Amino acid sequence: MDAVVISVEYWLAPEHPDPAPIADCYAGLIWAASNSERLGYDPNRLILAGASAGGGIAAGTALKARDLGAPQLAGQLLLYPMLDDRNDTTSSRQVDGRGIWDRNSNALGWAALLNGRRGNESISGYAAPASAESLDNLPPTYLDCGSAEVFRDEITAYASRIWSHGGSAELHVWSGGFHAFDLLVPEARVSRAMVAARMDWLRRLG
Repeated sequence: MDAVVISVEYWLAPEHPDPAPIADCYAGLIWAASNSERLGYDPNRLILAGASAGGGIAAGTALKARDLGAPQLAGQLLLYPMLDDRNDTTSSRQVDGRGIWDRNSNALGWAALLNGRRGNESISGYAAPASAESLDNLPPTYLDCGSAEVFRDEITAYASRIWSHGGSAELHVWSGGFHAFDLLVPEARVSRAMVAARMDWLRRLG
């Protein structure tokens, strides 16, 4: 499949907390839309993608693009995204003190991004997309995760909220998978299936 991939090297927390990452990625998205002719792609086929914390930033950037009315997105590909700063789901409590990214790691990551404001009701939905008031009018969305990872429940809840607003979401929860297992054990049968499902969604998107 032909594609032009643009990676935004956004400022990182804790030195550059929210809203710096979203501001950088939205600026990158505007740049990508404005330079499509020079780089040789259709500006109507823009897709946001990100994994883990980057998946949360991609989701937040899509919300910002929706709210500001530009640019129009053809889709968002959210790979085991980090969406909910509250860190209080059943899956987050199950993955506590084990695995490569557990509940404690998650709390530390959110504290760095939000400059100690984790769990505050004033947190923007751009920073923590699970807190967004509405998930309507989003582009077609792909989400995946493992069944044995911190983010499982917040990801499934996010997909359900998109559906409840009449949106299009495709959700895959891979049995037995831990966070980022496709990168750590890429030759495993389930990892290959995970990657193949993403590519199939992209092809069906058109």
